[in-house]
Amino acid sequence: MEASGVADSLLSGACVLFTLVMYSTGLSDLRHMRMTRSVDSVQFLPFLTTDINNLGWLSYGALKGDGTLIFVNATGAVLQTLYISVYLHYCPRKAKVIQTKSTQRLSFSLTIATLLTSTSWTLYGFQLRDPYIMVPNIPGILTSFVRLWLFWKYPQQPDRTYPLLQT
Repeated sequence: MEASGVADSLLSGACVLFTLVMYSTGLSDLRHMRMTRSVDSVQFLPFLTTDINNLGWLSYGALKGDGTLIFVNATGAVLQTLYISVYLHYCPRKAKVIQTKSTQRLSFSLTIATLLTSTSWTLYGFQLRDPYIMVPNIPGILTSFVRLWLFWKYPQQPDRTYPLLQT
């Protein structure tokens, strides 16, 4: 196998691996929601945007007849739909990072996984000279950097929903 074929295989494998790891980060959120019967530290928007993204990529994979895209995105769509269903089951209210000045409700592992996944797919699209793979992943890189900035600006701290006692 020539060098470019090996590089293509390695990059393709990295894309699949990082993507499946990214999807699995929601399993800890799922476990937390089921154990606590609440969505206290879980954000809804990443599940929704990832599910919509998966459905779009699944369609593209079907159009191209690309088994890798179909497998990865069908897996992601099923998992994200499961996460959304459980979230909606336990969701009584919403909380916002900037309003609370806390990243307690953001997932650091999902942020890192999204950054690695979006970057690897962007590089893969760049290598194939396929803008349909490259361009849709750039927002994932940008939003990951925004979330990393939020983690820097608002370090994770437990929410204080109780009044402090005056001494």
